[in-house]
Amino acid sequence: MSALSMLLLFRLFFSYQEYREFISKPFYYTYADVVSEKSKHSRGKSYKVLKLHAQNGLRFFTTSYRKDSYANRRLRLQIFPDEKIGFRGYMGTFFVKSRIKEVLPEQESGYKDTLLAKVAVQHDSGMLASFYNAIFFATPLPDTLREQISKLGVSHLIALSGFHLGILWGLIYGLIKIIYAPLQQRYFPYRFILIDAGIVTLIVLGIYLWFVGFPPSLVRSYAMLLAGWSLLVAGMELLSFAFLFTVAGMLLALFPSLLFSLSFWLSVSGVFAIFLLLKYAQAVDRRIQALLIIPVGIFVLMLPVVHGTFGVTTPYQLLSPVLSLLFVPFYPLVMVLHLVGYGGVFDGALLKLFALPAEAENHLLPLGVMYGYIVLALLSIRYRAAFLLLSGAAFSYALYLFLL
Repeated sequence: MSALSMLLLFRLFFSYQEYREFISKPFYYTYADVVSEKSKHSRGKSYKVLKLHAQNGLRFFTTSYRKDSYANRRLRLQIFPDEKIGFRGYMGTFFVKSRIKEVLPEQESGYKDTLLAKVAVQHDSGMLASFYNAIFFATPLPDTLREQISKLGVSHLIALSGFHLGILWGLIYGLIKIIYAPLQQRYFPYRFILIDAGIVTLIVLGIYLWFVGFPPSLVRSYAMLLAGWSLLVAGMELLSFAFLFTVAGMLLALFPSLLFSLSFWLSVSGVFAIFLLLKYAQAVDRRIQALLIIPVGIFVLMLPVVHGTFGVTTPYQLLSPVLSLLFVPFYPLVMVLHLVGYGGVFDGALLKLFALPAEAENHLLPLGVMYGYIVLALLSIRYRAAFLLLSGAAFSYALYLFLL
């Protein structure tokens, strides 16, 4: 960890030099892909907020008062950085003024666009078409649907992450194992199925990662999956805090921008909560762990962490553990249904589900309290009393949010 920390500081030092050089210039020219486009109104004027991913890796927002749509287009921009862009913003996503110099011709529809259209045509509701394309191909969600999903407390089910990758690993690895195991046992029993089937599964998931455009959350999850598989092959303990901290340190050293990524820290917190629950529930039957302790425990333990940043609160968020469990069979099932042309089977139920939460309250936990909670969580690695206190604090906070 000391070596990884030194490497991270080394990388941050050079990133800071690049940042100082970036803001010192009056303007830059760059090419950037439009990731999303939102229409806004202010003081009687309409404008668009564009989220862009530049060819040099920078991610930023800018505005345009043109009436043209730039969705899924590539632009040549003149951007005007200044010192209002902080180092943290530079490493993550920042706002910068710009001038659009050129709009490149729209590229011919590729295979991904064809698949997006095939998914959309199976649904009468554009909202549901957006929902399925988001969980299959990491496309942006409309704001209204994103808000409804946030009120249900299932945003983690929509943004492609380790949860989805874990389901896909289980599905692909399981299918390969069914076909491969009899052949291996009869013709080459000296082979280790975890290595052979694991390599094929990792290759397939790597292709999927490339196909959906390398979303950061999925890249992080793939790196953790690769590290976990490597440890299993090496015969080392996988479910340990040392593994989690080492992988997180490696990712930070390789991608320093993750240090300022909220989604990265939330994903690390989620895995940390799982490890805590497994540590103190070892004597409990594994089926009870999988069906009750893990989904409910993660939901309760993560509430103070999530509400340190996102204050949206509705009673329907209590459905989150159940919906998370149901999503495990739902995700591969709807993939198969869309392949055979019956993707709209669950449309009625999903529309009713998304229409449930009408209003929401805002409850933000003070940052000082959240940081104290995190310290208590770290102490829980070693001390059972700290874990009991942590669980009591999280449960009390849940009662405050949903019952008081």
